[in-house]
Amino acid sequence: MPRPPLAVFTALCAVLVVSALWASASGALSIPHGRLLPLLWSGATDGDDVIWRNVLIEVRLPRIVLAVTAGAALALSGAVMQALFRNPLAEPGLIGISLGGAAGAVAAIVLGAEGLFGIAPAAFGGSLIATALAYRLGTLRPGVASLLLAGVAINAICASIVGFFTYQASDVQLRNLTFWNMGSLAGATWSMLAWLVPLVVVICALMLRDWRAMNALLLGEREAQHLGFDLARLRRRLIVLTALLVGPLVAVTGTITFVGLVVPHLIRLPLGADHRWLLPNTLAGGAIALTLADWLARTVVIPAELPIGIVTSLVGGPFLLWMLTRRSA
Repeated sequence: MPRPPLAVFTALCAVLVVSALWASASGALSIPHGRLLPLLWSGATDGDDVIWRNVLIEVRLPRIVLAVTAGAALALSGAVMQALFRNPLAEPGLIGISLGGAAGAVAAIVLGAEGLFGIAPAAFGGSLIATALAYRLGTLRPGVASLLLAGVAINAICASIVGFFTYQASDVQLRNLTFWNMGSLAGATWSMLAWLVPLVVVICALMLRDWRAMNALLLGEREAQHLGFDLARLRRRLIVLTALLVGPLVAVTGTITFVGLVVPHLIRLPLGADHRWLLPNTLAGGAIALTLADWLARTVVIPAELPIGIVTSLVGGPFLLWMLTRRSA
């Protein structure tokens, strides 16, 4: 039975705040929970407070803000793709965005690029090129089936590119490739967030405006056209917005799987399929999911750190199996 959507959204926001505070205090260096707010709003005076405040402001908070931003954006992109393709297994990677970014980043690393500003543009460019090719090839025939097939082909090509450059990589480069391909939020900085967060907010707002068209698609493409929606223009706009949203995230976080696939399913369980409420609640759910995943990645093998993609895959894989068994029961 569907729950009141506003109550669900309020509960998710409360869980997000608690999760962010818990993640802020946890890690290789534990910070007392009672000191979090004083450290944020006042200057540190003694030795412990100075260390805690530096860790909180310069390390923990940028990661949490990036986790909230990336999680919300990936989950929303998954919900939009599932509505657009009317396929519950759709996600941004379906049309080549994720693997395109991985191919660009891997090529840049092996060819000698270093640092975020050397690798991120290549990953972003790879995402956009893969998406553009998939869309161009997919529109040669009407309907979404050809676009899905084009995405499969582009993903296969990108995977081959990744494999080729991985084969050519040195031992040092292989370590960087492995960690980047599995995802990480360790590169979060305030300077990065200064341009990434506004970009994500603007694109998410543009996506949320199309909730009526997504609801119409639930009835079928022909019915949506009869209701006055231009599906060709809608499909083009949402695919471009998804590429612009996920491409920069892939560039700064690496490949993070399952968030865009699992979170929309979880939100539909209490809310149903009305995108007016599904989309904003998916934003909150994705933010919670990646915040908790990053917390686990940082704390489960202290003082080392797991790639966050391992955590999301360990949760997402069993969830999909549960969904399959639940539906077949």
